[in-house]
Amino acid sequence: MNQTAAPTSGAAASSPAIHTVDLTKRFGGTVALAGLSMTVPRGEVFGFLGPNGAGKTTAVKVLLGLLAPSSGEGWLLGQPIGDLATRSRIGYLPELFRYQYWLSAREVLSVHCELAPLPRGSWQSAIDEALDIVGLSDRARDRVGTFSKGMQQRLGLGAALLGKPELVFLDEPTSALDPVGRHDVRRIIRELAERGTAVFLNSHLLSEVEQVCDRVAVVDHGRVIASGTMGELLTGSAVYMRVTGLDAGAKAKLSDYGPLDDEGERLTFTKLGQERIPELVAQVIALGGRIYEVIPRHQTLEDRFLQLLGSEEDK
Repeated sequence: MNQTAAPTSGAAASSPAIHTVDLTKRFGGTVALAGLSMTVPRGEVFGFLGPNGAGKTTAVKVLLGLLAPSSGEGWLLGQPIGDLATRSRIGYLPELFRYQYWLSAREVLSVHCELAPLPRGSWQSAIDEALDIVGLSDRARDRVGTFSKGMQQRLGLGAALLGKPELVFLDEPTSALDPVGRHDVRRIIRELAERGTAVFLNSHLLSEVEQVCDRVAVVDHGRVIASGTMGELLTGSAVYMRVTGLDAGAKAKLSDYGPLDDEGERLTFTKLGQERIPELVAQVIALGGRIYEVIPRHQTLEDRFLQLLGSEEDK
């Protein structure tokens, strides 16, 4: 991760959206976050990825000031983590949320305007803009209890965008959405970045992250194990093969062709150059395999993600 000097109050307007130095969180003898150091510039879409239990949610809660760090330091928008005045400039969509079913969408957003707090005179325009962005203007006066899960997800995103925040934390923002909804959220995220808003994105949908993020950090066991732009992380190529007739012993003999993602008849060689495909095909046939499909492709974020986690397990 990039590390720079701690931002000063006089440089707050030009400071990074997020800057941390050795941020750590312990729960008793358990280390949930181990020395997180990173810098997220303003206007960047930053993906924060990891398996369940890797420390992602803990990191977000510490950054938002909902949990006190055990050690280390951090700043959001140039101010120390937990600064109350800065919170009004930050939007947050948690993964799990629930709104009162008897309230209308507009009433829910009014509550969030008061909690922010936003100046009362700006509420109507802020709510109208948020509803328009997430495509709920025509349902503004309908009760939340009549909304589908996907519509409630959109409403939550609208609440996070009230008041044009300078930094937005989104935790699984597309988990309840159909393909059209996910496309719309990607568009919203890009528009936020274009206007200078930084987006900190937690998502298990790696294809979504790959499409929208400028940079990515992969975290495991409370620490960042890799980070960079997509171009920096995805430097390899992969080969997908659909084959029958290979038992575990035969597949083990294919180790010379690099890491193998084995899904039964579907095999993916995650670090194999295309120039070795003929050799691989000949070897599979020699081992008694019947090949139905061979597809060379560039390494995906999912390929790289699994490869990184596998490397950590081997240590």
